Amino acid sequence: MTVIDTGGTVRAGEELDIFAVDCWLKQQLPDLQGEPVVAQYSGGASNWTYRLQYPERDLVLRRPPAGTKASNAHDMLREYRIQQGLGRAFPYAPPMVAACDDHAVIGCDFYVMERIVGIIPRANMPRDIRLSRDQIQQLCTNMLDALIGLHKVDYQNAGLAEIGKGEGYVARQVAGWDQRYENARTWNVPSFKRVRRWLEDNIPADSRICIIHNDWRFDNLVLAENDPTRIIAVLDWELATLGDPLMDLGCALAYWVQADDNLLMRASRRQPSHLDGMFTRQQAVEYYLKHAGIKCDNWAFYEVFGLFRLACIAQQIYYRYHHRQTRNPAFKHYWLMVNYLDRRCRSLIRQSGQ
Repeated sequence: MTVIDTGGTVRAGEELDIFAVDCWLKQQLPDLQGEPVVAQYSGGASNWTYRLQYPERDLVLRRPPAGTKASNAHDMLREYRIQQGLGRAFPYAPPMVAACDDHAVIGCDFYVMERIVGIIPRANMPRDIRLSRDQIQQLCTNMLDALIGLHKVDYQNAGLAEIGKGEGYVARQVAGWDQRYENARTWNVPSFKRVRRWLEDNIPADSRICIIHNDWRFDNLVLAENDPTRIIAVLDWELATLGDPLMDLGCALAYWVQADDNLLMRASRRQPSHLDGMFTRQQAVEYYLKHAGIKCDNWAFYEVFGLFRLACIAQQIYYRYHHRQTRNPAFKHYWLMVNYLDRRCRSLIRQSGQ
């Protein structure tokens, strides 16, 4: 069993015009030789990702799904510029090759980057990978250290001052996700009225403004094949912006399912944060604050916001299933998770004493 994702068969309806792509690429890379073998990666629900394997060069192409509008999540040129800028300041940004804004090529913007060979940890580590407790803890600290490193990047020097609005980020996020939840409500989920009001009443000032990833999870990391505790790249930068680092951490930990969580939470796990040696969420917060040099006396706000945002994302997906805009049976019970997250948010609010 291989632990490296090499890509699979291109899904029906998502084929690339490989002749057009190949012609364009060879204009950008005059030394590129031969014809590519094309595969598609199964991950990346937001944008479509393809492997272009040439005889002497391995590349990855990213494009938006057909028919999508150019929001930030599907803005390929923005995603390319962010990673290109970070390449000068952050060691885990994938190396960019070229971007295309000529829709005559394949009908949309797209970009190409170098393929990074490594291990992507999903809900479980690949069966061929056996890590000790100490190695798991090292992977955990490396993941948090990389996030701290990203938050310390000088975005002005990286040429990325224009990727977000900056000040007022926390307030904008609370208002924005509040409206998104309202728009996606169905009859079988709670109003989150208590949670939404509490978030609005307890909005803190931005702790500071920096580059944030906005989707920081183990399954967006690439690990070295010869040392799976070592991070060699961070993927999926479509949501990156200028914002509050504590919001980035809070949203990251919403996905952090630990070994003593209840059955429903464990069933939703998408990353190996439950393994023996991983920090608990509280330990992760303490480690981050200590090493990032940030003081925080209201962590409950960021934890509750992260869970509310996760509930919104789950409900937006369920809304599409509920209204028969998708038939994917995996989404059928997402409303149960939304109900659970409401209870968990309210429990954290009670524990905070606010």
